[in-house]
Amino acid sequence: MTFPIHFSPADIAALERFSEGPGFGCTSLTYLDANGNAYHGRTMELGQDFPYQLVYLPAGQTLQSVINNTPSLTYTTQYAMFVVTMPDRIPTAESPITAADMKVLEGINEVGLSFNLNAYPSVGGAQKQIDLTQAVLSVVDLGSWALGSFETVAAVKAALAEQPVVLTSLDILKGAAAPFHYLLSDRTGASIVVEFDQGTMTVYDNPVGVMTNGPRFDWHLTNLNNYTYLSNIDQSTNTFGSLTVHQPDSGIATVGLPSSSTSVGRFVRAVYYTQYTEKATDPDAAVLALAHIMNTFDRPKGATTDPRTDGGEGGVLSEGDTEYTPWTILSDLGRARVFLRTYNGLNYTLFDLKQMAQTKAIKVMPLAHLDGLAPDATATLLQ
Repeated sequence: MTFPIHFSPADIAALERFSEGPGFGCTSLTYLDANGNAYHGRTMELGQDFPYQLVYLPAGQTLQSVINNTPSLTYTTQYAMFVVTMPDRIPTAESPITAADMKVLEGINEVGLSFNLNAYPSVGGAQKQIDLTQAVLSVVDLGSWALGSFETVAAVKAALAEQPVVLTSLDILKGAAAPFHYLLSDRTGASIVVEFDQGTMTVYDNPVGVMTNGPRFDWHLTNLNNYTYLSNIDQSTNTFGSLTVHQPDSGIATVGLPSSSTSVGRFVRAVYYTQYTEKATDPDAAVLALAHIMNTFDRPKGATTDPRTDGGEGGVLSEGDTEYTPWTILSDLGRARVFLRTYNGLNYTLFDLKQMAQTKAIKVMPLAHLDGLAPDATATLLQ
C-alpha cells in the first residue's frame, strides 16, 4: 500500500477547493427484489467535482488506522473490495499520495456488504473519553475496516460495540472533524447508520434502508410520521357536492411527495420509491429498476443555485454554485457487481468483483477515465 498515485495540477487544485468544505449532499438507498435480494444505489450530489479514484483492493491487505497519541489499529482484510476513494490530504512534491492515503467514500466487498458516507455537519462536539490502552479506529478508516472485515451489518454492529472509534480531524479540511455519517447495507437488505452527533457516536438500525444528510437520522424516521397518507394508488375520481371530478392522467399518487431536493425531501422520496417500485424477479431486471429509481435523484447543473457563501447544511459552496450529480453508483450486493455512471455519460459501466478475483494486485483507476469505456470495464481495470 505504498505506491504513489498521480494527481495532476488540476486535481490538486480541486482538492484544495475541497478543503473549503465537501458539500456531499447525497442520496443512498436500498432496493429489494421479489426474492429479497438487496441492491444499493447512491448519487453523489455536490457543487463541484473532485479527483476520485476507483480502487480494487484484494483480500489479505494489512492496513493501519493511525491516530496521534493513541495505539494504532492494525487489521488484515479478509475480503476483497471495490471502492470509490479520495485522499485525506493534499499531495506535495515531497510527499505524494499513496494508496494508504486513499479513504473509502463508497463501495462494496466480495460478499455483498456495502458502505457509503454522506455529509453530516453536526458531528462536532466533545467525544466521550475512550480507553487509550486499546487500539482505536479512526472514523476515516471505517470503510476499509468494515468492508475488509465483515460480511453482514449485524457483524459490523457487534464489532462496533467493542471497537473504539475516534472522530478524527482531516488535514484536507484544515483540521475540521470528518463531517459525515455512514450507511452500511448487506445482501439480505439489513442496514445500519453510524452517526456522530455533537461528538457522540450512535449506531442505528435502519428499517427503511435510506440515508441522505441532516438532520439527525432518527429525526428523519420520526418525520415519516407526517407521510402516513402516501400510497402508490392513484385516486383519480372524487365528488365535491354534486360535481364529479376526474383526473385525466395517471400519477396523482405522487402529489404528496416533497418536491424539493433538500435532504429531508430526498429522504422521503427515497423511502417512497424503494417501497413502491415494482419488485423485479431477476437480478438484471432489479439493477434496471434501481437505475430508474436513482434517475429520480439525478440533478442537472443549474437546476438550483445557491447565492450564499456560508454553504448551508452540506458544506461550503462558492457564490452561485449549483449542486449537481457528478456520479451515480448501483451495487448488486448478491452478485458483487458495481455499475457506475458520471455526469458526462448516459450509460453505466460494470465492474465485477468475481472477475477481479483473478488478480492479487491492487488496481487503481481515476473515476474520470470512466467516460468512453466499454459497458464492462473490469478488464480495463485489471490491466
